[in-house]
Amino acid sequence: MESSLHQQLKQHYAGDGATEVTLGDFRIDAIRSDELIEVQCASLSAIRKKCDKLLKRHRLRVVKPVVIRTRIVKCKRVGGAVTSRRLSPKRGSILDLFEEMIYFNGIFPHPNLVLEVPLLNVEQIRVPRKKKSRWWHKDYRVADVSLESIERSIELREARDLLRLLDLPQRLDRFDTAEIAKAIDRPRWFAQQAAYVLRKTGAIEQVERKRSGVIYQRAA
Repeated sequence: MESSLHQQLKQHYAGDGATEVTLGDFRIDAIRSDELIEVQCASLSAIRKKCDKLLKRHRLRVVKPVVIRTRIVKCKRVGGAVTSRRLSPKRGSILDLFEEMIYFNGIFPHPNLVLEVPLLNVEQIRVPRKKKSRWWHKDYRVADVSLESIERSIELREARDLLRLLDLPQRLDRFDTAEIAKAIDRPRWFAQQAAYVLRKTGAIEQVERKRSGVIYQRAA
């Protein structure tokens, strides 16, 4: 079932345009002027083929939200009384996008594509799970997620826009993933994911291989 968050974002980005429009074999979330809008709260991999086909003939804006802060609301049942309300200690970051972009290589960048990343504060409704079907399942389920606010939104149009998200020091003419990890204060495995995405999109290029790892530089 579609979440409240998805519905709210569709209306927000459609503005005065139409929502839930049939276009050929596809159902489009919204159309504003001559731009198609796809809101993707789930993995980008799910709309990869759809985007590939739409981009051949249409201007497309893919809205991929990143949750920055979550307010957890526990209820006895769906629509029932609230038993607790608190902010999750877990915080999101625009850098989380790189984990998703692994599945969007070959789609972004594209001259007909704008990837918009709104940074959200959301409310998550949790209700008790009647029965745990697997031992690793939590004792609750998420009944709904809704939008509290949009802190800001970032538009990505070119590969270099992705590189700017890392905010690497300009002194780093050449760098490996260890230096990326240090600059963004993330584990090296995450820096390796980011480097993979940046190389595949053409934002950086491999220039040398040393015992310490691959050396990259910004693409011309």
